Amino acid sequence: MATELRFDRWYLPLAAAVGLGPKSTELWVEGGTLHVKMGWAFTADIPVTSIKTAEPSNERVFTAGVHVMGSRWLVNGSRKGLVQLTLDPPVPAKVWYKAITLKVLLLSVTDPDALIAACTAAAR
Repeated sequence: MATELRFDRWYLPLAAAVGLGPKSTELWVEGGTLHVKMGWAFTADIPVTSIKTAEPSNERVFTAGVHVMGSRWLVNGSRKGLVQLTLDPPVPAKVWYKAITLKVLLLSVTDPDALIAACTAAAR
């Protein structure tokens, strides 16, 4: 999969300073699992069989980093390139070293189509 978490230029210095920058992030699909990490703040290993939908999102977000929005989690460094993953069954994840149950994940990525294709192809 040729994509990674996307970062806006204004957010890069802040993200790097607090350990959430590009060098501290990971995003890949391997062995039927989507691995997502944003520094110390978020880690999830999502079986692609749990990804019921992977679709582009035009949602307007005004934050960057790791945030909860109701029952959904936002992991982003940009307001652009958003992809929403709906998970069923929900999967465990860690946020700020706390265990959570992840149902919906919104990610900002450099190539949304590549992430969507990787998630849907691996689930077949």
